[in-house]
Amino acid sequence: MVWIEYSTRSKVERVLDARLSEAARMVSSLMSDHRIEVARAGHAPVAVPLETGGGYSRQLHCQIWTLEGDLIGQSGGAPAERLSGAAETGFSRAVIDGEVWRVFTVVNEELGVRVSVGDSHAVRDRLIRSVVEAVLLPAAIVLPVLGALIWISVARGLAPLSQLADALRARSPSDLRPLPDGPAPREIRPVRRALNTLFERVERTRRAERDFTSFAAHELKTPLAGLRTQAQVAMMAEHPEDREAALRAIDQSVVRTDRLVRQLLDLTAVDRETDDAGPVALGAVAAQIADEARTRAAARGVSVVCADHAGGATVTGDAFLLQVAVRNVVENAIAASPEGGEVQVEVTKGADGPAVTVRDGGPGIPGDIRARVTERFYRGPAAAPGGSGLGLAIVSEAMERLGGRLEIAPPAPEGQGVALRFGVA
Repeated sequence: MVWIEYSTRSKVERVLDARLSEAARMVSSLMSDHRIEVARAGHAPVAVPLETGGGYSRQLHCQIWTLEGDLIGQSGGAPAERLSGAAETGFSRAVIDGEVWRVFTVVNEELGVRVSVGDSHAVRDRLIRSVVEAVLLPAAIVLPVLGALIWISVARGLAPLSQLADALRARSPSDLRPLPDGPAPREIRPVRRALNTLFERVERTRRAERDFTSFAAHELKTPLAGLRTQAQVAMMAEHPEDREAALRAIDQSVVRTDRLVRQLLDLTAVDRETDDAGPVALGAVAAQIADEARTRAAARGVSVVCADHAGGATVTGDAFLLQVAVRNVVENAIAASPEGGEVQVEVTKGADGPAVTVRDGGPGIPGDIRARVTERFYRGPAAAPGGSGLGLAIVSEAMERLGGRLEIAPPAPEGQGVALRFGVA
């Protein structure tokens, strides 16, 4: 409302000023055309007609002065005092009988006269007030009604969203059921689908966490209980042979527990979102993992060989995730290889991109369970004793995060082959 009043007042002021200047120039022009007669200097001023159309023109008053300072013409009702100073031109302000006037003065050099046209601020204020009231009164009536209509329309339009918010607010934190697939406005459907997708992902994550916690508690309990038992046997053994057997059992339990803990840590690393992507040399990672695995492989009578035929091929990704993927494949191959066997780690690069291939001398993965071995905690009927069912699941998820894929080849006479393939950069 304040802006409307200010804007209207400014526009009306500009219009009234334009009328003042037009009236003064019109009188000057009419005098040049001899259509207005004025008195001679020293004689009584002649009445000057000032009609420019409309009621407002009657509120304008004109004075015509010679450049020497003699009043030679004026409109009816013009004040006795001079409207503008002898040297003023254009717009000016005058105070006459305690009343403020707005005046415009133009000089006609050809005739040697000065034409001043002015109006009282009081007249202006009344006119502006009437215009502002004419504008604001309808606005004061219409705007509240329009605001109420907008409020009702917005409230009705947002009602489905409010209902959705109320339904979500009433749910318990554990309630991850999908929202009912009933009728809804077109704008709400994508929100509902996105929420249902989010609920599904959160439910899968919670289920995986529950499985992880349950599995970790169970799998860690078994070797720890065995460690305690074997430690008690070793302490109470009377013969060196019994003590040595108990210590060997403790060592095996420690190895199994160590691998389980590392796989659990690998699993949390795969689940964690990171932005540590960068160029990683495949050959260097494969050689590092092979070197680390040789000591554990030697304890089982298995050898590990590594060859890089990719000529320094690199991939872009998280170096730690790549190490996790290669290490778990190599450890699985060592566990599956018979005593005296060999695990081959080979880095190659073809038209479809670089790859790390690991082959072992084990019996291989049967075709009927090949699709399930990448599930978390799945252990096939021929799984190696002490396995956790996490190795290939970790590899599969790590490769997905790295933008690659895990390929499990069918069993062959020379052993099982597993490839980590990366796309062309």
